[in-house]
Amino acid sequence: MDQLTLAVVSRNYFNLPCWIGLHAGLFAAEGIDLRIDHIEGIEEVNDRLRDGRAQLAYGVTEHVILEAEAGGALRIIGGNVNRLPFSFIARAGIGSYAGLRGKRIGVSSLRAGSSSLIIRLLARHGLHWPGDYELVPCGPILARWDLLRSGGIDAGLQGAPLDQMALDEGFVSLGNPRDEVPEFQFTSLDVDAGWAAGHRDLTLRFCRGFLAAHERFYADQATASRIAMQESGIAQRYADRAWADYTRDAIFPRDGQASEAGVKALIEISSLIRELPARPRHAADYIDRTWLAEARASL
Repeated sequence: MDQLTLAVVSRNYFNLPCWIGLHAGLFAAEGIDLRIDHIEGIEEVNDRLRDGRAQLAYGVTEHVILEAEAGGALRIIGGNVNRLPFSFIARAGIGSYAGLRGKRIGVSSLRAGSSSLIIRLLARHGLHWPGDYELVPCGPILARWDLLRSGGIDAGLQGAPLDQMALDEGFVSLGNPRDEVPEFQFTSLDVDAGWAAGHRDLTLRFCRGFLAAHERFYADQATASRIAMQESGIAQRYADRAWADYTRDAIFPRDGQASEAGVKALIEISSLIRELPARPRHAADYIDRTWLAEARASL
């Protein structure tokens, strides 16, 4: 068995396809002993990919774009969260976006991730950063959930199923960002292009397990919900509800591919608030589709 390490952000539902691949033996069937490292700092995921502590990552897609602009070798080779699975959750008493004026809003990071999306969404509702509200970098959605419940922040994006859990605990939803931004490549399967080229057979075998895991997610709700409960500790009603949301809206891509439209939307939104004049505007430049294409052809 060949050992591989996949770095992922926190222990949340976003990781479910690769959790399925691990628990259902889909990577083992390809001769891979997969280790999944759950990391709370979103920047550290790409740090580990860059320095070789991890060979693949479910990373924040904007980090790959920033890395590529700096001359780095990170590339998107597959999809993960291809459409936004979030609700904008606020504490009770905040009934509209206008109610966020002067409030503290949690984001994963000021450098990438949810911050650009938040700034764009609130600007559409007449609130502008930094004058009208404070952004609080607090890490991924589990950390935001803890801060929301403790009063450390007033609002933040919460992904399914945490958004439903929040509503059941008395928090309120100000809306679904997907209504305003239907395509957005939030996270993706990323790799160092040099490492992949030097480990071609291993990368292709991982990609075959990756494709099988996405198909199993869509085809087998019972397995998907059982593994989601086992890995994240959520109750079955939330696991089942999340599965329904993710399959209905194709948040995970059934074919495993990244979304060019989603990457394009990410570039356009983040470029409005980050001074990156060297940024190319072609989403396809960041995606290498050859790995999944060859893996599928070999099935």
